[in-house]
Amino acid sequence: MTFSTSSSSTSKFSAGAIPALPGPDWLRQSRLASWERLAGSELPREAEEIWRYSRIEELDLSRYAPCPPGGDVAIDELPDELQALVGTAGPRATVIVSHNGGEGRILNPQNSLQVVGFGDAPLGEGTPPAPVLHGPVPDIWTAMNGAFVQVPWRVTVAPGTVVEGPLVVVHWLDKDGCAVFPRLEVEVGDNASVRVVEIIASADVDVLSVPMAYLYLRPGARLGFGHVQLLGGRAWQLGNQVSRVGRDATLRSMTVALGGQYARERTDSVLEGSGGDSELLAAFFGAGDQMHDLRTVQQHAAPHTRSDLLFKGAVANKSHSVYSGLIRVEKGAKGTNAFQTNRNLVLSEGAQADSVPTLEIEDNDVRCSHASTVGPIDESQLFYLESRGVPTHAAERLIALGFMEDVLERFPVGDMVGWLRQAVAAKLGSAGFEGPAGPVSG
Repeated sequence: MTFSTSSSSTSKFSAGAIPALPGPDWLRQSRLASWERLAGSELPREAEEIWRYSRIEELDLSRYAPCPPGGDVAIDELPDELQALVGTAGPRATVIVSHNGGEGRILNPQNSLQVVGFGDAPLGEGTPPAPVLHGPVPDIWTAMNGAFVQVPWRVTVAPGTVVEGPLVVVHWLDKDGCAVFPRLEVEVGDNASVRVVEIIASADVDVLSVPMAYLYLRPGARLGFGHVQLLGGRAWQLGNQVSRVGRDATLRSMTVALGGQYARERTDSVLEGSGGDSELLAAFFGAGDQMHDLRTVQQHAAPHTRSDLLFKGAVANKSHSVYSGLIRVEKGAKGTNAFQTNRNLVLSEGAQADSVPTLEIEDNDVRCSHASTVGPIDESQLFYLESRGVPTHAAERLIALGFMEDVLERFPVGDMVGWLRQAVAAKLGSAGFEGPAGPVSG
């Protein structure tokens, strides 16, 4: 099936809806250009390798329509647990709350950050052009985000600036039947440093979330980026994150995925400057009949670059997870060091995890490795705890929490780790793995 207004499943997404969206002329023109790429594009099929094992053919676009512009939501109008998460960022944090993709308010702005919604100039202006041979090929959801985004947020950090407090961007979705298109661009100047956390959360509504994050690191820049997905149990997400890491720049990017009915996150990290370093992390947990679908590309397009990926997840009940990862070393990227590890813990007989790591190497003098495991709780660990008087259900819970700990503790904003740890414990509780203290609401 192609994406066209003549199709009943896509008729609500048309060029006619674009003029009503807010923003300056350049943004309207950008939306129309994205629409041209979107119109007539093929909707993805599970037979395609990049969509292998997914549920994409279950997506019914006719259930959704682009969300109309809405009013602001204050932090104290968010659910208590979401307020608590934002509060852990500390008093020096800058916070943006965007409601159903609309324009939000900026709280506690810092002089060292330039944060704008819509922006004074088109997103991407001043950023290096994409090399002809390098970088990800945009998919249909990237074009859909570009066509229907309401308020793209742009964050820039001036060269040499060290931003002390983190920036927290919250996308709160609470309108049934809406399709929402969050978009965030972060550009970190030469030898600058910043931490950014993007939270996408929803009420118990049937919503389609199509977020897009662009991360640009100039030479010597340092960025810690966290993406926390806390969607309700009926939500669908089709997300993309693209990072471009310059010379001697360092990126740590981490995804925590706990919510959604079907939640996909594609992460493409392009190391395009010599000495660039990219660390990609993820912690995900599925329960009920959820599906977490994670796809990554570590693309080395310059010599003497390093990437290290660690994705760890657990599945319980009848949930399903998919990890598909590619390390690609381009011609001329000598001295590459690239590592890829995916570990999956299967907690119930009805749960399933698939893991497909791959390598494509176009040059020599490189070090690349990948590893993946899928399996149940280690019987020797379980026996050790049971032999010391720990009940089986509590022992299984402790092992699962310990399994996730080494990745959770590396979240870019350390003060948020405790809340995330409790959220994982709550997820275990909802899956039937109660602990002595019971589940933690999250």
